Amino acid sequence: MGTPRPHPEVLLRRYWEEPDTPFVTAGLSLLSVGYRVALGIRETAYGCRLLRTGRLPCPVVSIGNITLGGSGKTPMVELAVLGLRQLGAQPAVVTRGYGRKTRGVHVVSDRDRIQLGARAAGDEPVLLAEHLPGTPVVVGENRFEAGQVAIERCGATVLVLDDGFQHRSIGKDLEIVVVNGRAPWGQGHLFPRGMLREPLAGLGRADLIVITNPPTGGEVDAATATIRRHNKHAPVLVAGFEMIDAQEMTSGRRVSPGELAGRKLLAFAGLGSPRSFVDTLEGAGIALTDMIEFPDHHWFTPSELPELSRQARQSGAEGLITTEKDWMRLRDQPPPSVPLWVLMVRLRLDSGQEAWLRALEGVLSAAGR
Repeated sequence: MGTPRPHPEVLLRRYWEEPDTPFVTAGLSLLSVGYRVALGIRETAYGCRLLRTGRLPCPVVSIGNITLGGSGKTPMVELAVLGLRQLGAQPAVVTRGYGRKTRGVHVVSDRDRIQLGARAAGDEPVLLAEHLPGTPVVVGENRFEAGQVAIERCGATVLVLDDGFQHRSIGKDLEIVVVNGRAPWGQGHLFPRGMLREPLAGLGRADLIVITNPPTGGEVDAATATIRRHNKHAPVLVAGFEMIDAQEMTSGRRVSPGELAGRKLLAFAGLGSPRSFVDTLEGAGIALTDMIEFPDHHWFTPSELPELSRQARQSGAEGLITTEKDWMRLRDQPPPSVPLWVLMVRLRLDSGQEAWLRALEGVLSAAGR
């Protein structure tokens, strides 16, 4: 995979995949020890009530992961909201809004309309607001305050907390952990030596674990075996990404993913796990000429789309393709000189539908009691 210029985040991700310098590895490992100590101090502070967990007056469903980037948290938030709405609840999404240019608590969308764009709210909150019309989305560094706003101003009866597994300031009624089936534990090392946000023992806090986009059943079995060493009770579900369609952004034309099969396209994305995007495109039969990798939540500059168009022509590609999340940060830019396709995907449960429904129903029925 290529990148227009070196960036620390991109370089670190590549080093995790192919560590080749013992001195660098030793330095990252030393930093990981410090990170582990900091996690232990934080855990002790919560255990001794030096740091407190607050309770909000409605159920909280948390969706998070144990590794950095690309496991499918945002599509899982969407799936949870749809499930709660079908059960008669009035959910709201609470998220930090990574990459936004504002601070504090803001209502991205209420039940009537979207109020903020991606620069003010972040790419993922706006994407969720567009996919879930009528569901409030609230951003804030302080998730407790953001939850209060969602309840008091937006009428939420249940909150879906995006990226909440490591967030301890709010009491949670259902902990859902999303695991990337293609690289479930990263490289098995804590950040910054690897992609783990906390030791695997943290899986013991999960009430439900969803393995997303596994290549084979063997990977599911291996991941489940690891999960069971740390968590004996949580149901383990499997979910896959389903390609809905692709839209050419200049003309607005939509086609089925099958119609892009065989086309030569240059892909680009600013994601936590760009490899998953490549796998999805190759699975659709798209002939990629290259994959240009940007940092996660990267805000594209006016010069980058023309440069990507130039690289596409140079590589023999007939156009560009990217993700919906990246499109949130692109659509204010002038259109490129080659066709730009945006791939739309959704998450579907392939197994464990009954356990999923029971978990959501359990949260709402406990609140009712």
